[in-house]
Amino acid sequence: MQVEVITHNPRWKNEFEQEAQKIKEIYQELILDIHHIGSTSVPGLIAKPIIDIMPVVSDINAVDKFDQQMRALGYEPLGENGIVGRRFFRKDNEALGKRTHHVHVFDQHSHDEIIRHLAFKAYLIAHPNIANQYGNLKSRLAATYPNDIESYMAGKNEFIKETEKQAVTWYEDKLSH
Repeated sequence: MQVEVITHNPRWKNEFEQEAQKIKEIYQELILDIHHIGSTSVPGLIAKPIIDIMPVVSDINAVDKFDQQMRALGYEPLGENGIVGRRFFRKDNEALGKRTHHVHVFDQHSHDEIIRHLAFKAYLIAHPNIANQYGNLKSRLAATYPNDIESYMAGKNEFIKETEKQAVTWYEDKLSH
């Protein structure tokens, strides 16, 4: 898979909102909240043009009953896909031959996972210097591994893990005040 990182697009927020509405219509009362996460949710941050969506639901097992409706929207259900208690879906634009969306559904009790995603986003928004470091890293990795998504992802891993630790501490401190 080709690695493409591009300048932040203000339309990503609208694309999230449009897709979130379609997802809400599928899961209805099962959804407690829905968040735009990942690099496309951070204004000014370069990103792979893939919208990451995180619905929080009251019962993760009930999500499986709606796989057919998600397929009808163009999503491929991939189960937990490496994170226990998550349901992961990906959507491609066949005409363009590109991935467009990821949906990471978490149960309301998956506190650590939910906080990890929300904290990372909030931390990057509140700390533009860290966001710039992350963007520069992504640019370098995309230039080094233009056709190797696994190496690109592996190259970001240490930065993400370290930043997530700082972000979660910062976020939880903010919530407690």
